[in-house]
Amino acid sequence: MESSWATLGIAAFLFLLPVLFAARFFRTRRARVPRNAAVSLLVVAGSGGHTTEILRLLSSLSQTYSPRHYVLADSDKMSEEKIRSFEQQRAETASNSLFTLHRIPRSREVRQLWSSSVLTTLRSMFSSLPLTFRLKPDLVLCNGPGTCVPICASALLLRMLGIKSVTIVYVESICRVENLSLSGKILYHFSDYFIVQWPALKEKYPKSLYLGRIV
Repeated sequence: MESSWATLGIAAFLFLLPVLFAARFFRTRRARVPRNAAVSLLVVAGSGGHTTEILRLLSSLSQTYSPRHYVLADSDKMSEEKIRSFEQQRAETASNSLFTLHRIPRSREVRQLWSSSVLTTLRSMFSSLPLTFRLKPDLVLCNGPGTCVPICASALLLRMLGIKSVTIVYVESICRVENLSLSGKILYHFSDYFIVQWPALKEKYPKSLYLGRIV
């Protein structure tokens, strides 16, 4: 049994590795977006505090970021209500409030064994690919839920194939003071903009951007 899990783990790693590393050579080919042009935004929501933080961040964005496509884990029962409430309030003050909701399998549940998470991550990846290819966002915004890793990998693949130049912005959760989350440790190397909210993290991860507390 252990050897079969190891095989699956190696297969998953080899599947994602070419996507992540090759995408680094495509970063400089991002297209310039005209000022005031609409920006299609894909937002990865996570259960609990992740969704609260990402919605606080979205509240400061202009109407330029439209439409907004939210991606949730299929087992997340709370985020959809928060998102709909946020968008309803936004619609009262904004003339352009287009949004959609999409669900994909969760990469890893809380307290799930690492061995079994290999299969769930692969399943999430296979659901993320067609969704991301269909939406073709200009910008992916995420802040730490495991679901964001397959979404970002799919966005990187879009860039590699020359289908769409997608910018990835990762904002590490405010609760991460001294160490990055697992998602952060992965996307630190492959996101276009990696933002932290504590100076200790900036010292540890020099490529990151420290803008103070933003959520």
